[in-house]
Amino acid sequence: MNYDGIVIGGGPAGMFAAITAARQGQKVLLLEKNDRLGKKLLITGKGRCNVTNDCTAEEILQNVPRNGRFLYSAMNAFPPVRIQEFFEENGCPLKTERGNRVFPVSDRSQSVLEALQKAMRQSKVDVRTAKVKEIVQKDGRVAGVRTGEETIHAGWVILATGGVSYPVTGSTGDGYEMAKSVGHTIIPAEGSLVPLETEGTDCQQMQGLSLRNVGVKLLNAKGKVLYKDFGELLFTHFGVSGPTVLSASTHLKGEGCRLVLDLKPALDEGKLDARILRDLEMYKNRSMENALTDLLPRTMIPVVLQRLNIQPELQANSFNKQQRRALVELLKGFSIGITQKRPVAEAIITSGGVKVSEIDPKTMESKILPGLYFAGEIIDCDAYTGGFNLQIAWSTAHAAGMAAGKNED
Repeated sequence: MNYDGIVIGGGPAGMFAAITAARQGQKVLLLEKNDRLGKKLLITGKGRCNVTNDCTAEEILQNVPRNGRFLYSAMNAFPPVRIQEFFEENGCPLKTERGNRVFPVSDRSQSVLEALQKAMRQSKVDVRTAKVKEIVQKDGRVAGVRTGEETIHAGWVILATGGVSYPVTGSTGDGYEMAKSVGHTIIPAEGSLVPLETEGTDCQQMQGLSLRNVGVKLLNAKGKVLYKDFGELLFTHFGVSGPTVLSASTHLKGEGCRLVLDLKPALDEGKLDARILRDLEMYKNRSMENALTDLLPRTMIPVVLQRLNIQPELQANSFNKQQRRALVELLKGFSIGITQKRPVAEAIITSGGVKVSEIDPKTMESKILPGLYFAGEIIDCDAYTGGFNLQIAWSTAHAAGMAAGKNED
């Protein structure tokens, strides 16, 4: 059977591109190598799926540190409000939480997948399980694809195969090879939005401790601030994770970087000193490890005292002004040396992919091979946490699907 077009990849970008093209009256085939669609989508947002961020196109672009300008046309043509309307219309009511993050009311990513599948059925998108081996060309343009079993003819192809993060979900870089084989440049893929490994054993000692309101700065070896944030952070067996760390990881450059935490961002140094004085007075007959329990989480106290060279059993009434000053400085600037990112397989998304200068930003069509389009994470763009990366998937898929739908052979 011949098709007008073929979408390779059954993730969010692939499904939405197929829907968009089919709604233009195209006969569309979606090919997915996994036995089911949306495997990675189902695990996003801890299984809740942060669909988008409820903000303007401009605000989305401000949260795209890599190649944000490339997305200007696609994002303005299909901003967050449009994808929210799509899900509401397809039986997936949404809600907005802290940080303008948008989730399904059900708190289940399955609801998002079901809405996409419903829209595909209504648009008469054919779905098949098959691994594409290569893109077929004829007379200098796309002519279809070749799977292990057959050649399927079509006038256009949308590559939406994702990156290389979470390879268990099928993101194994196949699309990079296909794009490369037709002449595209691939920017080497690495993990973005990925936890960080740290020096020493301080973080390991605090493993499992989650801090909710913490100021975070990422500094390079020269002390220049690369990134600033405020929010949640988690200590792990290898170092640090959590939303602030994941976003900071996209700015990690070279060696010698460190995170500096403000553990008490609501208090300036004077107010913090006064607060510590009150606690020391209240618990003057206790040891320091017990006198700090109102100020700090219990698992953090031994680490803080260790860094100050204070014996845990020291009486609070013996804690002098100089030591108090050192404690204030430490709580306002708790430094953690970074050794490296965790492996790309643990990253939420991939940084790198098809070079944006080789893609038309309005249509997502290849400038190298007419009839070939790109959507989603395969493109060299990535953003912070908060629904911004999925919005990139929806907007680029919409641009590709609209343009492919108008494609005249």
